[in-house]
Amino acid sequence: MKIAISFSGGKDSMLALYKIQNNPVFEVDSLLVTLTEGFGRVSIHGVRYELLKLQSESLGIPLREVWLPQDCPDEKYQEIMGKAIAGMRKDGVTHIAFGDIHLQDVREYREELFSESGITPVFPLWGIPVEEVSHDFVDLGFKTVLTCVDLERLDPSCAGKVYDRKFIMEYPKEHDICGENGEFHSFVFDGPNFEFPINYGLGEKKVTKDYFTKKDRFLFIDLIPY
Repeated sequence: MKIAISFSGGKDSMLALYKIQNNPVFEVDSLLVTLTEGFGRVSIHGVRYELLKLQSESLGIPLREVWLPQDCPDEKYQEIMGKAIAGMRKDGVTHIAFGDIHLQDVREYREELFSESGITPVFPLWGIPVEEVSHDFVDLGFKTVLTCVDLERLDPSCAGKVYDRKFIMEYPKEHDICGENGEFHSFVFDGPNFEFPINYGLGEKKVTKDYFTKKDRFLFIDLIPY
């Protein structure tokens, strides 16, 4: 069965992809990615489009790009995604995989979005303890770097750090080690399903405001491909 992967370039969507690749029931069709117009970056994660294309090349899986306007309202998002979903169905995609682990409201939102599409959502990581997911990811040989951190939950020094055993050990116990509550976002630059690693350098840091409180909250670090 043809399956698309809802893909951000981060660790959870990458691990979901890896599990699907090792499931003989599925044939991976594409990586469904949302990007922000005017910025040329992965929505929310802030990773450059160029790095995403390198990931796609190394993985040997084409991107299925969905471009969203800046500050996209949900109504517009639904319209754009509706067209993307119709395109997938036309191409014979029957399933889509998400990297969600335990947020029930997020899962229900995705299931509702695809409820009348003819495409069935699957959740390869669902219900697995986050500690197990984090160790599984590292033990498989994946390598990822934090591209954004929530300054209300994590120290700013976490931006640009590699997610490894040391990071997991030192991570604040009161927060989700997989970042399910938005503690951080990441970019995977190597792993067992990569043909070659993605080389990058650390660029400028930038703090953005919380949409609701208007307070400085999210610290992004630019990853520069080389």
